Amino acid sequence: MNSSSLQSLQEKVRGTLITADHTDYDTARAVYNGMINKRPAAILPVSQVADVISAVNFARDAGMDIAVRGGGHSAPGFGTWDDGLVIDFVNRRGVRVDPASATARAEAGTTWADFNHATQAFGLATTGGIIGSTGVAGLTLGGGIGYLSRKYGLSCDNLKSADVVTADGKFLVASATENEDLFWALRGGTGNFGVVTSLEFNLHPVDIVYGGVVIYLLEHIEAVGQLYRETLASAPEDLGIFLGVHQGPEVPFLQAEYHGRPVVVIVGGWTGPQDEGPRQWQPFLDVAPVAGSFVGPLPYPVLNTLFDESLPKGLQAHWKAEFLPTMSDEVIKVAKHFGEGVPSQQTANHFYAINGAVQRVPKDATAFPYRDADIAAVIAGMWENPAHNEANVRWVREYSNALHEHSAGGAYINFMDADDQSRIKDNYAGNYERLASIKAKYDPDNLFHVNQNIKPSA
Repeated sequence: MNSSSLQSLQEKVRGTLITADHTDYDTARAVYNGMINKRPAAILPVSQVADVISAVNFARDAGMDIAVRGGGHSAPGFGTWDDGLVIDFVNRRGVRVDPASATARAEAGTTWADFNHATQAFGLATTGGIIGSTGVAGLTLGGGIGYLSRKYGLSCDNLKSADVVTADGKFLVASATENEDLFWALRGGTGNFGVVTSLEFNLHPVDIVYGGVVIYLLEHIEAVGQLYRETLASAPEDLGIFLGVHQGPEVPFLQAEYHGRPVVVIVGGWTGPQDEGPRQWQPFLDVAPVAGSFVGPLPYPVLNTLFDESLPKGLQAHWKAEFLPTMSDEVIKVAKHFGEGVPSQQTANHFYAINGAVQRVPKDATAFPYRDADIAAVIAGMWENPAHNEANVRWVREYSNALHEHSAGGAYINFMDADDQSRIKDNYAGNYERLASIKAKYDPDNLFHVNQNIKPSA
């Protein structure tokens, strides 16, 4: 793409195009995953929706690939692309809360830390991610699993409407009453159908939660895993917790002798009456010897950012995922085996609970189909040294292959990597053909293909 062509785009937008000769180019092209080193033709930090419309029309007519970047957390690095045009929402992070209707509208560059900070002022929240720096848009469009899932459903279940610029440059509102097919597809179908510029959510009363972290040595994973399974089957939906396998983190409440050793953790919060919190957490303090714990009342945004400091932008990363029918004894054995070789303190292997409110939504009500699985397992391999890439990627893939033997079929799309395109149909199960048909309606030429791609039906 020559500079004169890009100049014609610059004349139509207010955001400043960043090209290879710009002093900020290397900073602007970097995404969360440090393994990604792509060189786009230009990056456009958009100033408003009009810039998005101009960018989409320009790229389409010029035959350029488009990458859309919200929070930039995509493990495969779909927020950038070689020789493509990056539509970057880095400057569009505003959140408007309407406490009277218990709703909030977030711009597409908003992170969950931004969103939770805004809604916390009103004692409100919706289901968000586990890391505060995760983008609201990307997480929601892929489903959206978090601490509040059991009580309030997925992020996409709480989506009320979305503003979208489609491949033909049109601006549409997608909701239960406008462009209903597009609204259905956005709730789990990722960025396949257009550029989402803002999202409106339903909010719920969430303020101070009773929660935190309990850490045990990995040798106790059988007892902890069985309690986790039993708890999810019977506990009130106010209890939103996950089981994780890590290296012992360097935190004050864990003795130094356990730092870097294989551990199993229980993390999350109780959103019911505060005086019930200690009783709900006590079984996890009694089930096995506790190596370290930090549990008590804390604001929900604090729970949502517990891991942020240890997971900065720029780590090497390779992620995999599986939906599991249950946290079976066989799954626990696999977790123990691979937990003994967790390759770094940043690597996060989590088993998220997606029962409760998630399962009360019919499989075909949104694009997210796995409403009968109890667990979303994610293996987020992350590490600092590129020299360890080969060994760490191998550990992630071998672990994923072992879990796949116990899979419900598909996997959480937000944790699939670039080499998982062959699993797209499995991940959408019985909803895939409808998604392909909607793709053909709104993006027949597959302009938006830099994603876990759903190809338009013929």
